[in-house]
Amino acid sequence: MSKIPVGVLGATGTVGQRFVQLLAEHPWFEVAAVTGSDRTIGRPYGEGVNWMMPGDVPQRTAELIVQPTSLELDLPGDPPVVFSALPTAEAKEWEPRFAAAGYAVVTNTSVFRMDPTVPLLIPEINPDHTALIPAQRAEKGWPGFIVASPNCSTTSAILPLKIFQEAFGVEAVILTTMQAISGAGYPGVSSLDIHDNVVPYIGGEDEKLQNEPTKLLGAVRDGRLLAADIAISAQANRVPVVDGHLASVSVRLGRRASAEEAIAALRAWRPPAVVAQLPSSPRELLIYRPEPDRPQPRRDRDAGDGLAWTVGKVRQCPVLDVRYMALTHNTLRGAASGALLNAELLLVQGYIGGNRERSPNGHHQTAAGR
Repeated sequence: MSKIPVGVLGATGTVGQRFVQLLAEHPWFEVAAVTGSDRTIGRPYGEGVNWMMPGDVPQRTAELIVQPTSLELDLPGDPPVVFSALPTAEAKEWEPRFAAAGYAVVTNTSVFRMDPTVPLLIPEINPDHTALIPAQRAEKGWPGFIVASPNCSTTSAILPLKIFQEAFGVEAVILTTMQAISGAGYPGVSSLDIHDNVVPYIGGEDEKLQNEPTKLLGAVRDGRLLAADIAISAQANRVPVVDGHLASVSVRLGRRASAEEAIAALRAWRPPAVVAQLPSSPRELLIYRPEPDRPQPRRDRDAGDGLAWTVGKVRQCPVLDVRYMALTHNTLRGAASGALLNAELLLVQGYIGGNRERSPNGHHQTAAGR
């Protein structure tokens, strides 16, 4: 099939660059438009961007002229899909406007994650949550829609929780994360703060870790989200690791299970059938490491091209029931690659196609014009 044009909002930032890198050879999508900062607007992307990814800027994208995000919501190439890597304040303003103008907005930002009509999506966890999209369109009056990726630290812990929820039920979780400095963007954490140190505070992170899993593990019924009834206590820490978020998790199960039963559930798990249709999904999504000292960020973060979960140290918990360690690559599975998988899922499920949705009168509908 011919490739679907897409836009990247905030394409000059770290996550935006990762989108550009991942989309360069994608079999279904191609970058048709990029937006950026005032410093880069009007210049070829390759000249304006401070490229931080390995290798060179993809040639085709390098030649695109950087647009302002506010270009009357008509991006060059009229892409039906935009990937958002906007800063928080800009995302809050512009993502709804793009949805109102008929775009499918696939966002990596946190602004709308907990909106009850916005799917908080990981294809391997809750592909059925896209059923919220018709309700979102009806409630907001948008021909387009927003789909969000969860926080990168939430992502690291969530797959074993999903598996245990299905196998045994989950009632309570104690969650501690050790998060890489790349999660703070560029230039990130001062070297004087992180060298020889652990910073036990990341603004807003504890709350995200406590709220987002209940939405991801919830159920959609009749177009409404029912959050999972799980109590979560979370503490986030920044550690001197470049990439890879590591989660230490203890779980109280709905019915008691041994560590051996928990390991067997992890090994037996298979992703939803639709995942096999997504070209970016790795062949092995969950890797269980039996070694007592794994997973480790440096050794395991790139498993499955940075898209796999690596899980280990499943043991009995003397306070709750079972405990485990889980790791994902925070800027790939936890950010741009995860959002790209969401777009692939939306295409397979028929929520996006080759043309942008329009308002009923055929005009581009803006937030101010609804």
